[in-house]
Amino acid sequence: MVRVYRIDHGGTPLYAAERAGRWRLLDGDLFGDFREGPDVSPEGLRFLPPVTPSKIVCVGLNYRDHAAEQHKPIPEEPLIFIKPTSAVIGPGAAIQLPEWAGRVDHEAELGLVIGRRAFKVPMNKAHEYILGLTCVNDVTARELQRKDGQYTRAKGFDTFAPIGPWVTLGLDPGALEVRCRVNGVERQRGNTADLIHPVPALVSFVSRIMTLEPGDVLATGTPAGVAPVVPGDLVEIEVQGIGVLVNRVEAAPE
Repeated sequence: MVRVYRIDHGGTPLYAAERAGRWRLLDGDLFGDFREGPDVSPEGLRFLPPVTPSKIVCVGLNYRDHAAEQHKPIPEEPLIFIKPTSAVIGPGAAIQLPEWAGRVDHEAELGLVIGRRAFKVPMNKAHEYILGLTCVNDVTARELQRKDGQYTRAKGFDTFAPIGPWVTLGLDPGALEVRCRVNGVERQRGNTADLIHPVPALVSFVSRIMTLEPGDVLATGTPAGVAPVVPGDLVEIEVQGIGVLVNRVEAAPE
């Protein structure tokens, strides 16, 4: 497997690949023809969000235990919504909580990074459109979600879409553990084998509604255990075979 990072290299965002401990800059187009170029040292690098999506498509209530804890019925079809790109932050960046937004929850998820333009994709071809996998935290202002009866405001605040820390290529998404820890204490643990609507069905379903562009992220849903975070918390989202996305929580500036 290969890990692909997006890094700040002397003030320029570039992609780098890490394979068996060796780091190389990437030449070419990550979503087209690319190759591993010159070596680069990871020391002192600043890691950026691993992709710059045109949209983040999220799936709600895609684990039975999470639907149960939210006291909601299981959707017959994938329940989808979109987070704005302005919500995206990378590893190490701070999740900023508006004081007036009320309770804000973590939601650990597997993210699919789309590798090429996808429209009306058959389920048996879905894997051909996935570049790789990453971790996503679908941060949610829970009280606003319930008040509004829909998801846009509650999930759309700046910093409410941590993604990363990298994209793992060559990993099967079918049975991966998904976890969340807050201040070292585990709060969520699920497995993508338990998705109500599995990965191939999600890619096919969403692509029949909207064109998925290279670099778009499809967040596959969160297991039970969502709970509040507060300023000062350290949130870790871990997906088996990928890694750990770490973000501190702080109060949003006035």
